[in-house]
Amino acid sequence: MSATRMMLAGFGGQGILFAGKLLAYAGMLANKNVSWLPSYGPEMRGGTANCAVIVSDEEIGSPLVPAPDVLLALNLPSFEKFEPAVEAGGLIVFDSSLIPQTSQRTDVTVCAVNATSMASDEGLNGLANMIMIGKFLRASGLFDLDTVFRALEKCVPPSKAALLEKNKQAISLGYNA
Repeated sequence: MSATRMMLAGFGGQGILFAGKLLAYAGMLANKNVSWLPSYGPEMRGGTANCAVIVSDEEIGSPLVPAPDVLLALNLPSFEKFEPAVEAGGLIVFDSSLIPQTSQRTDVTVCAVNATSMASDEGLNGLANMIMIGKFLRASGLFDLDTVFRALEKCVPPSKAALLEKNKQAISLGYNA
């Protein structure tokens, strides 16, 4: 079975759930089976947030991802919690602006991206999540940028349409980082 099991994790307010939703929607546009399972603490902003996303060629039996192939970590507690669970041969992408360490694992591919600092430097505050998505796409090849941009057009609500181009810019920035 060809499936990619992902865990996206960070603090509430970092756009973790939106990033996962975007990847799931891109999977639907690519004619894959998908699941998106959000989880967040009662605090919402500032509390923990994560979501499990599965993109598969076959039917998905369970939305749970206890051992992800991919980890996108946007804060240190999430990195420390989920890094040991990543499958051997997997991929870890983490925000080195907020996570002062790296993985010592030699059985996974590790990509550090200075996402929060890059977002701030480029006037894209609040879009470190999209920079992380771009870096992940480049490292994994799961989807091409066009598919993700089409998904983004469906996921950004009409009330925030002005942010569409900034989101695309952030994804491209991460992709080329």
